[in-house]
Amino acid sequence: MFHFIGSSVLGFHKLVEELGKFFIFQFSLFPLFFTKLRFKVIIKEIYIIGVGTAGVITLTAFFTGMVEAIQLYSGFKKFGIEGFMGYTIFISITKELGPVFGTLMLISRAVSSMAAELGTMRVTEQIDAIETLAIDSKALLIVPKIIATIISLPLLVILFDFVGNYSSFLISTYMLDINPITYRSVILQNLLLTDIYSGIIKAFIFGYVVSAIGTYMGYITSGGAKGVGSATTKAVVYSAISIFVLNYLISAVFLILGW
Repeated sequence: MFHFIGSSVLGFHKLVEELGKFFIFQFSLFPLFFTKLRFKVIIKEIYIIGVGTAGVITLTAFFTGMVEAIQLYSGFKKFGIEGFMGYTIFISITKELGPVFGTLMLISRAVSSMAAELGTMRVTEQIDAIETLAIDSKALLIVPKIIATIISLPLLVILFDFVGNYSSFLISTYMLDINPITYRSVILQNLLLTDIYSGIIKAFIFGYVVSAIGTYMGYITSGGAKGVGSATTKAVVYSAISIFVLNYLISAVFLILGW
């Protein structure tokens, strides 16, 4: 019993210590977002992160929209309210599925790459070499990736929303025989602006969090090739867990605000 209590206390202490180091690291980056910006590097990172993830986002959104339509149809048909499928699917994608699934795809495609890249540079002493040239490695390697992710993820979420809703519309009207005019009119009659931009706000926040975690885990890597693999795994797992926790907290705040 005492061993369990002691282990729990030590584990919690270590968690708090690691979180403290993470937040201190992020605070040290804050001034760099307003100085020493390398726009060419940021544009390159936007291409790598945004364009590189667009394909998997499109594929995921397409099948997510189709599955959403099929699953909701079986439930809505029992109550004879198939006409409300369009709006229900629309808000579920724009408010929840788009930001969450889009971010998870970005984590698997881009955040893992960030951690692996920076981790490899750390263990091969490339970051140390950059520092010896009086170049701020954080401004060169980390800040552009974070800014690029913050810019790219909302655009990717918008892409997810469009593709997901379009695929659900196709399945609903061509396969499930729902009137396309009714499908569209119910969405337009009930649609609120908050239904769209609440998900985009989430994307901005998620973009910062996952890129901050990915770059941090890569930057502090140690232990050679094994350390790079461990850092990459931690970056993916911690980012995914953070998104689920943040999604709940942000959704709760939006509910209080009436969004």
